Parts: sequence; C-alpha cells; structure tokens
Amino acid sequence: MNILVVDDDIPSARMTSYLLEEAGYRVFRAHDASNILQLIEQHNPDLILLDVMMPKIDGFEVCRQIRRNSDIPIIFLSARHQLQDRVMGLQIGGDDYLVKPFEPSELLARVEAVLRRRNADVLNTSTRLSQGNITLDPVEHKVLFTDGRVVELTPLEFRLLYYLMKNSGRILNVTQILSKVWGYDYEGESNLVAVYIRRLRTKVEEDPDHPRHVITVRNLGYKFEP
Repeated sequence: MNILVVDDDIPSARMTSYLLEEAGYRVFRAHDASNILQLIEQHNPDLILLDVMMPKIDGFEVCRQIRRNSDIPIIFLSARHQLQDRVMGLQIGGDDYLVKPFEPSELLARVEAVLRRRNADVLNTSTRLSQGNITLDPVEHKVLFTDGRVVELTPLEFRLLYYLMKNSGRILNVTQILSKVWGYDYEGESNLVAVYIRRLRTKVEEDPDHPRHVITVRNLGYKFEP
C-alpha cells in the first residue's frame, strides 16, 4: 500500500513516515501541497495523510481539489481540534480526522480502518460507466462505442473491464484485480489476469497487438486509458 504524507512540518512528517514504514507501508512525503494533483498521479497513493495548516494552500482546499478528480481516502492530521474543523474536514470529503499530537497506535489503527473499509467495497457493476469513447451497459454486459459499434462480453470480461475503467488512469496490480474481479478467495494462477486481458483486447481494441485503452505497465500491472 502506498501512502502519501502531506505536511509542511518536516519533523512531524518524518516521524509519521517512520511509523508507517515500520508497519509495512510504502511512504512518500510532500511538504508543499501546491502540486498535489501531480503528486497523486506520480505516486498513485492508496491513502493520503493531509495536514490542515499549511502555507500557500491549506488542507481543506487541497481536499476539495482532490475530490474533483479522485475518491482516494484522505485522513486529516491537524493540531486544530475544534469541533467545527473536524466537521468541516469530514463534510468536504475527508474519511477521518486525527488531532495532533496523537498516539502512534491510534494513527496506525485509523489508517488500517480506512484502508479496510476501502478494500472491502464490493465492485458494483450495476450502473452505466463511460470513459472516452466507451460506455459499459451493465444490464446486457455490452460495450457501446460512440461510433455505433456494440460488443458483447462474458460476465468476467465485463467485470474486468468495469474495474479497469472505474479506476481509469490508475495502475492496478494483479493481486488487486484478482481480489476485486475474481474475489478474495480465489487461489488460481496470476496469469489468469493476463489471459483475460488478451481476450478483452480482442473485443475492444482496434489493434489488439497495439492497444490504446487496456494498457500493460511493465512489472506493475494494467491500466485503462480513455
């Protein structure tokens, strides 16, 4: 799991990062949130720990910017302990709010709880989903192209494409795909994903050997590009 720590207090950010790394997370730090969207694209975090009181742009405004483009979980870390601050943080899209100073065990528990809720979400393929020139019809498991073409998919092919499109632009590794598309109890070989990716490309790509939408990211996984 990748966690992005955004805090202008360098000693505090270092300590938070150390705690998370000791717990097994991969941590990236930023001390200025002015380029937050670029940082998210660069590091592809599973969770953001966001300080509220920062120069140039405060954590609340940073959260608003992120929520225009992403539903990445956000935990606010702040010395501002007033009720209205905690309420504001949650109302604008934060998943939790932890007041500084905090106990290391509480921080780790909050992080684990937010990630557990995030990962427990069932892949919901009951609503139409559109990205670029592709729309998915969940009723008939069809792919609708803007040029009028219609392609039928098997249920598993549909779930796989839906998951990739729902996370458009984000790299998904094989473990994530197996968990969400096949289910947590799946114990098969990981090359199953590669097999289905190839099948999917033959149906949705104009040139399956040179895909434009279902992209392989070498040594990392797969992503969908609109």
